[in-house]
Amino acid sequence: MAKARALDKRRKSVRNIRKITRTMELIATARFKKAMDRATAATAYTARITQLVKDLATTGLEVSHPLLEGREQTERSVLLVLTANRGLCGGYNSAALRLATEKRQELLELSESLQLDVSGKRGINGFRFRNIEIAEAFTHFDDQPRFDEVELLANRYMNAYVTGQIDRLDVVHTQFISTARQQAVAETLLPLDSLGGANDDGDSDDTARESMYDFLPSAESIMQEVVPTSFKVKLFKCFLDAAVSEQISRMVAMKSATENADQMIKDLSMQYNRARQGQITGELLELMGGVEALDG
Repeated sequence: MAKARALDKRRKSVRNIRKITRTMELIATARFKKAMDRATAATAYTARITQLVKDLATTGLEVSHPLLEGREQTERSVLLVLTANRGLCGGYNSAALRLATEKRQELLELSESLQLDVSGKRGINGFRFRNIEIAEAFTHFDDQPRFDEVELLANRYMNAYVTGQIDRLDVVHTQFISTARQQAVAETLLPLDSLGGANDDGDSDDTARESMYDFLPSAESIMQEVVPTSFKVKLFKCFLDAAVSEQISRMVAMKSATENADQMIKDLSMQYNRARQGQITGELLELMGGVEALDG
């Protein structure tokens, strides 16, 4: 009877765990839908404003912006890594940390000094476990990052770049490609000089670009407004992609855990029934043996 009781106790424990994983799956599904709506809306806006900066930079006019000017030498770099505050989301955090470690080593070889900023408790703990020093740690960016919070961080990076305190900004995050595919990527957000240059089709016909726009009051004033906005939106898009990818990873992980729990409950139930049947058979045999002994 002891074995049957142990199996029943274990089955009840697995059922309790299944309730938790199922609940977390439903919560992640609801949060994923909200995060995906925000990320999808931001994708179109980010692509359009980025294209606008490209068009302005290739009009043939003498317009410039400090954020578009690259450095001849990269002496001071910043690496921003976006991870989650919580676990139970599959390989989401580990993939970002693995890529961030590789990117950090690459930047150390290119620049004299590197500042490491990390968002998310999992990333903070991961780098501290590796004995890697963190300059800035952020834990207030959750699964629903707000633009005003990201804007404060963007302004800090822009001011540091314009004043020459940093020469480069790279961001490691998980890019949302589709509901079936998310990939850890590293993007260089500063300088934004990569936005200027060739057209999407590979041409660089500045004369054709020049006739597309009439600038009021001036091209310089428009660049002063559009370029910083483009950087803020691109950084905000990184946070949105990271948030929706986190929820997808957690939803998939909890769904898999729930299915595994169902299978385990099924297996434990079969083992319990066999053990109970064996115990009942043994008790019947003992009872029949006692009856035969009395008759003898």
